Amino acid sequence: MKTVAFHTLGCKVNAYETEAIWQLFKKAGYKRVEFEEVADVYLINTCTVTNTGDRKSRQVIRRAIRRNPNAVIAVTGCYAQTSPAEVTAIPGVDIVVGTQGRDKLFDYVEQYMKKRQPINAVANIMKQRQFEELDVPSFSDRTRAFLKIQEGCNNFCTFCIIPWAKGLSRSRKPENVLKQAQTLVDAGYKEIVLTGIHTGGYGDDFENYKLADLLWDLDQIEGLNRIRISSIEASQIDDRMIEVLNTSKKMCRHLHIPLQAGDDTVLKRMRRKYTTAEYREKILQLHEVMPDIAITTDVIVGFPGETEEQFENGYRFIEDLKMYQLHVFPYSRRTGTPAARMPDQVPDEVKHERVTRLIELSKRLTGNYAGRFIGDVVEVIPERPFKEDPDSGLYMGYSDNYLQVVFPADEEMTGKICQVRINQVDPEYCYGTFIRKVNDAPRPAQVI
Repeated sequence: MKTVAFHTLGCKVNAYETEAIWQLFKKAGYKRVEFEEVADVYLINTCTVTNTGDRKSRQVIRRAIRRNPNAVIAVTGCYAQTSPAEVTAIPGVDIVVGTQGRDKLFDYVEQYMKKRQPINAVANIMKQRQFEELDVPSFSDRTRAFLKIQEGCNNFCTFCIIPWAKGLSRSRKPENVLKQAQTLVDAGYKEIVLTGIHTGGYGDDFENYKLADLLWDLDQIEGLNRIRISSIEASQIDDRMIEVLNTSKKMCRHLHIPLQAGDDTVLKRMRRKYTTAEYREKILQLHEVMPDIAITTDVIVGFPGETEEQFENGYRFIEDLKMYQLHVFPYSRRTGTPAARMPDQVPDEVKHERVTRLIELSKRLTGNYAGRFIGDVVEVIPERPFKEDPDSGLYMGYSDNYLQVVFPADEEMTGKICQVRINQVDPEYCYGTFIRKVNDAPRPAQVI
């Protein structure tokens, strides 16, 4: 039996795509082995979001070549797309595919094994207008199924290389999304996470069908209890989206809405499509229609030219909005982007000090938000044994509003909806008592 090993760098979308590529090999009878083992085929799914991503991708490729010089080495993903010449120049690389045409990867491997001729199948991603159909029928995490509905981005923020790596926004046909969602529900998944590079841009390339329409259609699927959006821009939360969030009992009370900076001058230099006032208005609107909604966000600190005053503006802005959790990143210079050429690059030590301050703020905000639920009963889908104490009989799972809840459970309860009373919280976890398992009806609109 032939063996294949995978290594994924970068984002959750890349992880989804690696799983989809594995399905192609699985159908052909391949056995999947760990990347550290000797394999017949190594497939590296690369990242290029930072210069570090490029370097790490090269290191992983060379590691595979050293492990088995006779193996077929296939490289795909964002770094392969933006720098195919660099990848093909690495001695030992046999197949290079960018961020389109990955459905043919298995065929390329078979072709290479027969002819032993290098294959460079990287095409101009800016010409791609069709969503690439890659399905994942099951996940090792059996409680939440990820469903990719969109690819690419039209924003061209000054710090970001992604449009050049993933191309322009392309949406998956609604009938294909719904068919795959039904397949996942039939496989026992209670929660589906809609994902993409710019998920909220779903439908921008359709005539009269947007993300809100897709959510309404997903809402009709029997047996599906939770619909979660992996990320959405503030500018994409329109009245129709608000209506869905307000009305559907399946929409999770959690949205990830990237902010990036809480100062208008910095936002303008980033070429973001909103002001702090517009962002604030959306957040307040969401709190009105979905009481107790958890808002998580991304923040970049130390963007070129960011002054101490601008950072403080952002700090106070985030603090006032009572976010639930922050994903904080120091600005990382990415060759080929406008921001990399901007003057007044912020020193690393200043960036790290600001990152530390925002991480401390995030812990405080998380604790404050979670503390509001002490004594409440929430619905949790147990996901895995509690990694901090794996022999304790405790399991961790997410509530619909993204609380990480730890409570006594067992393997049989994994993937089932459980009611749990929250007893205490810390900056990372909520600890609770199991009440009972719930039938397959969607959660009530409010916490019990």
